[in-house]
Amino acid sequence: MSEDHAPWQSPVHRDLAAELLRMSRRKGLVHPSVGLEKSAFAILWILSDGRPRTLRELTAELELEQSTVNRQVNAAIKHGYLERFEVEGSLSKLIRPTEKGIEAFRRDGLLRAERLEQVFADLAPGSPEALLHELRAFNDAYERTQTRHGAGERDENTEERFKRGLG
Repeated sequence: MSEDHAPWQSPVHRDLAAELLRMSRRKGLVHPSVGLEKSAFAILWILSDGRPRTLRELTAELELEQSTVNRQVNAAIKHGYLERFEVEGSLSKLIRPTEKGIEAFRRDGLLRAERLEQVFADLAPGSPEALLHELRAFNDAYERTQTRHGAGERDENTEERFKRGLG
């Protein structure tokens, strides 16, 4: 392979981009026994704080198109993980997890946590704390750059969700 690292500024920049691409190809580093689709897990993660959401709120927190979130919510409802309900005085229906959804989230969450613990046990050199520190710094810098270039800002709910660990 050529020593050329174009379009990257340096071999380090190229290699970091390659590692980020490698990470993005993973399917969430999950245990093979998980039952929830990635989208259902993400929606249940947001709702795990106990506060029902409108479709619009879920769309904003997931940073996806409303049609995509609507399709994902409908699929999760069909599988019995979510339900829509009416609130008096509100035009929008709210979405909340069912008991089946809460149980599936707990089960899959434990399997995902187990897998990450295995990865962290094999993480050398380094530590989960150091990785968290660097990833958070990278994501903060990335978002500042996006904001400076007009790509938009995350809302407070999205920031809180990411602080809890989704993403």
